[in-house]
Amino acid sequence: MSRTTPPISPRLARDLARVTNSLGGAPLSRREALRRSVYGSAGLLLCEPFALRAEPAPPPAGGKAKSVIQIWLWGGPCHIDTFDPKPDAGRDYTGALDGAIETNVSGIRIGQLLPELAKQADKYSLIRSMTHGNNGHETAAYLVQTGRTSERDVFPGLGAVVSYFKGYEAGYSGLVPPYVVLTQPQGRFSEAGFLGPRYKPFATGGDPNAKVFAVEGIVAPGIEEARQRERRKFLGRLNTLGGALPGNAAIQTVVDSETQAYELILGDAGKLFDLGQEKDEIRDLYGRNTFGQSCLMARRLVEKGVPYITINYQGWDTHKQHFQIMNRKLPELDRGLAALLTDLDGRGLLDSTVVWCTGEFGRTPKVANESPWNGGRHHYGKVFSCLIAGGGFHGGHVVGASDAKGEEVSDRPVYPADVIGSIYGQLGIPSDAPLPHPQGTPTKVVPDTSEGVPTGGLLTELV
Repeated sequence: MSRTTPPISPRLARDLARVTNSLGGAPLSRREALRRSVYGSAGLLLCEPFALRAEPAPPPAGGKAKSVIQIWLWGGPCHIDTFDPKPDAGRDYTGALDGAIETNVSGIRIGQLLPELAKQADKYSLIRSMTHGNNGHETAAYLVQTGRTSERDVFPGLGAVVSYFKGYEAGYSGLVPPYVVLTQPQGRFSEAGFLGPRYKPFATGGDPNAKVFAVEGIVAPGIEEARQRERRKFLGRLNTLGGALPGNAAIQTVVDSETQAYELILGDAGKLFDLGQEKDEIRDLYGRNTFGQSCLMARRLVEKGVPYITINYQGWDTHKQHFQIMNRKLPELDRGLAALLTDLDGRGLLDSTVVWCTGEFGRTPKVANESPWNGGRHHYGKVFSCLIAGGGFHGGHVVGASDAKGEEVSDRPVYPADVIGSIYGQLGIPSDAPLPHPQGTPTKVVPDTSEGVPTGGLLTELV
């Protein structure tokens, strides 16, 4: 800085340093805060994740679906307790959850702790023959998200691919990034793969069920809006570079980025994350818990045109105390997901929004009653279930089947690539659309038999 830099009080310096800290950056010293203020009131620092751009993706054909909400049951839910009940298998398999309930579609029954979803079966379909045979969290998650098993390349997950084809390069103009995760990254694989950091999801952090949903990088906890506006005015006074170089394209880019950043913080875009704008009865419908309010937040993001939203619903890795945990989590899943389907449908959004719910695998059909597990279930990639709804997929159907005890696929195996390819199809992304491999290797969005990936075929039964 020059010697003519205006004096700054210690309090203002601390406030300026906290602007960046509160928005996800590291704490700044007074000297560093002043240095960065020259660059468009810290606009470059705040906006870098939102300003990155790549070469335009090939324009996909028009599809029925515009957005995807992925409900990721991190850790792996048990298919027997959820979407593929086996009440006649005996207590060694059912444990305490030995019942099944009828749905509003004749012939379809689901787990006894999902009564609200039972009323919505005409809106979704179930795949009961998902399989990949992998029992490792990281590798199974990678399989279900990418459809691939390659050890040579790190392929992008479905969300990153949708962001590539449906994001900024395809005409998306929202200030909120096109790929959002509520609330924590899945963390066990690289979501963007070789597409690179610009296609990583924007993970909100925070808790949608808190009094204030403090979204990392957008909503600063504990700072009132008036004080935030004062900070912006102060940073603007420090920005002398823009006045010294009027009409400079690089400086204008910084100014535009700054404007976008503050629109996220102080404008209507930031208010998108204010669930207090919703009526109490709507919030109650979803359930006053983190998952339920995440589902409500996902609906709000869809309304704003965000192409891909993941709800990372953790806590399904139940090697011990499985049934105690299910008695807590299944009612949350039931209420939140059922409300999401009802709300999307009532607002005319379900036809254009794919909702899919699964984890990286299922859990062992036979209960581990021996010590030290005492009623747990372990990883099981041989067979598991998936719920899929909206976006042009038919409701009220069941695809595939497992055997009488849920141990093997007995009809119509469905592999991760089949589901991924089918979702792409509903979004208008052709299965053979090219991805920009960094080494120039011809790469399609959906693997084919030449890559040695097993497939049972796209979900033509549901479209």
